[in-house]
Amino acid sequence: MKNLLITGGAGFIGSHLVRLMVNKYPEYRIVNLDKLTYAGNLANLKDIENMSNYKFVKADICDFEKMREVFAEYEIDGVIHLAAESHVDRSIKDPFSFAQTNVMGTLSLLQAAKLAWEGDFDGKLFYHVSTDEVYGSLQPNGGFFLETTKYDPHSPYSASKASSDHFVRAYHDTYGLPVKISNCSNNYGTYQFPEKLIPLFINNIRHNKPLPVYGTGENVRDWLFVEDHARAIDLIFHKGKVGDTYNIGGFNEWKNIDLIKVMIKVTDRLLGRPEGTSEKLITYVTDRAGHDLRYAIDSTKLHEELGWEPSLQFEEGIEKTVKWYLENQDWLDNVTSGEYMKYYESMYNL
Repeated sequence: MKNLLITGGAGFIGSHLVRLMVNKYPEYRIVNLDKLTYAGNLANLKDIENMSNYKFVKADICDFEKMREVFAEYEIDGVIHLAAESHVDRSIKDPFSFAQTNVMGTLSLLQAAKLAWEGDFDGKLFYHVSTDEVYGSLQPNGGFFLETTKYDPHSPYSASKASSDHFVRAYHDTYGLPVKISNCSNNYGTYQFPEKLIPLFINNIRHNKPLPVYGTGENVRDWLFVEDHARAIDLIFHKGKVGDTYNIGGFNEWKNIDLIKVMIKVTDRLLGRPEGTSEKLITYVTDRAGHDLRYAIDSTKLHEELGWEPSLQFEEGIEKTVKWYLENQDWLDNVTSGEYMKYYESMYNL
């Protein structure tokens, strides 16, 4: 039996990956380790929580002794590491938390894996899930991020992820730890915490609240459907080359303002409003400090070596996503209460 540790498995991308792995590999034991901070939500995994090959452990990756215990107790032989502080705006307000979790937490896991597996790396793997933001910013017509693109992080978030990537590679180069890394573009889909653009705006359109757009809305992002990302992680984990990096992108670039208008159109229609009614809610706010202009990922390596490609076009993905949030308003209401609202109000001065 393979004993696979997935960190951050109650979060947005993590919960989709846990669901995929638990259902696809009944012969594996999937250990989901999550601290359950504001963005971790076990309600995301209600449908698989009673599966015989699934185990949840509440723990902090920064607790090194606890990580050593988990590796020993569950005889972990594979790790997919997603646990991270991930919101750029929060990193600007609180860089220390990002350095602690994303850098020291990753180091804690790496050292626990090294000590648990020392002398027998055969069949073991540490897979680190990272972001395209480590590469910095592209010009409007300035090509794409490749696996060989030089790191140039600009926010405390991307700096912390870049540092964690470097530590993962250092453990491979120094100790021979078998590792893989992937860097992905912006994810969207179901169960995403509504501080992120797409669920935030769907929720605000529903409540006729302002839609805060940074600067002029000209920033460009590449969007990846979260279930396609989970499929890519599965593929890289099982078939990718040890020591390699893989970029995962949706081949799907949108200016923020154009994306917002598509969301308004779809959400208005599904709410039974005339299309475009909610455009009046667009509210331009002061641009984010150090806001990268454009991210765009080239996933050619992943496609050519492992045969991965996105499963759907963005218009289809956004339709599915909007529909899910509107049909699961209880989920949205539960996660947008209390402390989240205080944070939200202070962040956008609304």
